[in-house]
Amino acid sequence: MGATLDRLEPLLAAMPAVKSPEGHVHFKTKLLWTAAILLVYFFLSNILIFGLDPASQDIFQYWRALLAGESGSIIHLGIGPIVTASIVLQLLKGADILPIDTSDARGQVMYMGLQKLLIFVMIVVEAIPNLVGGFMRPDPTVAAALFGGNTVMVSMLIFLQLCIGGVIIFLLDEVVTKWGIGSGVGLFIIAGISRSIVTGLISWEAVSDQYPVGFFPRVVAIGLDGASYLQYFTADMIAFLTTIIIFLVIVYVESTRIEIPLAHTNVRGLRARFPVKLIYASVLPMILVRVLQANIQMVGLFLYNMGITIFGTFVGTRAVSGLMYFLSPINGPEDWMWWMTDVGQPVWAVLTRMSIDILVMVVGGAVFALFWIKTAGLDSKDVARQIQLSGMHIPGYRKNPQVLERYLDRYIPRITVIGGVFIGLLSVVANLFGVIGQASGTGLLLTVSIVYRLYEEIASGQIMEMYPAMARFFGKE
Repeated sequence: MGATLDRLEPLLAAMPAVKSPEGHVHFKTKLLWTAAILLVYFFLSNILIFGLDPASQDIFQYWRALLAGESGSIIHLGIGPIVTASIVLQLLKGADILPIDTSDARGQVMYMGLQKLLIFVMIVVEAIPNLVGGFMRPDPTVAAALFGGNTVMVSMLIFLQLCIGGVIIFLLDEVVTKWGIGSGVGLFIIAGISRSIVTGLISWEAVSDQYPVGFFPRVVAIGLDGASYLQYFTADMIAFLTTIIIFLVIVYVESTRIEIPLAHTNVRGLRARFPVKLIYASVLPMILVRVLQANIQMVGLFLYNMGITIFGTFVGTRAVSGLMYFLSPINGPEDWMWWMTDVGQPVWAVLTRMSIDILVMVVGGAVFALFWIKTAGLDSKDVARQIQLSGMHIPGYRKNPQVLERYLDRYIPRITVIGGVFIGLLSVVANLFGVIGQASGTGLLLTVSIVYRLYEEIASGQIMEMYPAMARFFGKE
């Protein structure tokens, strides 16, 4: 593997990239860049793919909240390729199969180059099944008007637009990471989920019955009509309460932490604390777990459309039998509350599917959380080195990186696993009861956590802007 990477080094170093700022980027400039990219994202989500048949299927219908893409638009793939590439790299890096030391400049360049190369590969890999599997069908009228009825040419045009949209999302993510606040992946998830929640609260459109789908208009319409709230409003009330509870729990958990006392080696009396949050690895590993599930379902649906039913059958984009049914996550009360609705499956099958979903989220949350802190430089070894370089140490212990690492090992790995398991369980519970706007419980959980951390980053950025000396002390600039 090492020899292969050495041969690929010129290619990895030449991967396209957004130019990094040469000096300090003012906080207001970061805000402007972030707002501008958000506007561009919403603009792109309204550009429909040219030549696409309106009757086409959305292979990622149940994953839209996490993939941050708009069905049928040029950003149809969303952040899927970026997250899938991250999954592959984290598995390789976490298993020590990828011999890249990201602590030095050369290793960082190679790692980032390999990630970009994998993203481009995943853009193609995720775009092809949409066309070959018959999900995104070419519009015959466009084929007749432009290519003499040749639908293959229209399919190639659709494929090209999917790839262009994937590359644009990747570049926008880099712009936010280098010039804005937070990351593009988090920003796009917030945008998509927020839009779904707002729609779920105030939309006057009637979808499943004669009443508006929006929570507040639905309350008014049912009341004015004199209909039964128990009949038409039970699921909406459960979703509304779940949304509020998830919001409050995440805000509380984000503020729950263990603080490790630190003192400066050369400046007597200067003390600080290193916080180890309960959700130390953040909720982003949940994206990796859910996108991995989405990719498995995509493969199953692709094989089914090709006539291979050994792994299960589908109705539309929903797995209804076989291995794919048991591996598909619970998306709402209608998938498991057999005593209230017709789930179309025997009770044992529903309970088995729920058990597998819980197991996948709990184990996957813990495993990906551990891999995440290792690749993101948040494990005990990297944190000990950062504390040592800042001139800090733990009072009462020798000023030695190995001693500091062993001390941190008491907390960081254990809290990472506990946090990963907790978030996995919370995600499953949120999906079981549903949330407002059908944004998915996992999507709401991600959004609240990302917004909370974005708020912390904005507050930190304002402080660093007011006190530049503090920024230099903590190595922010």
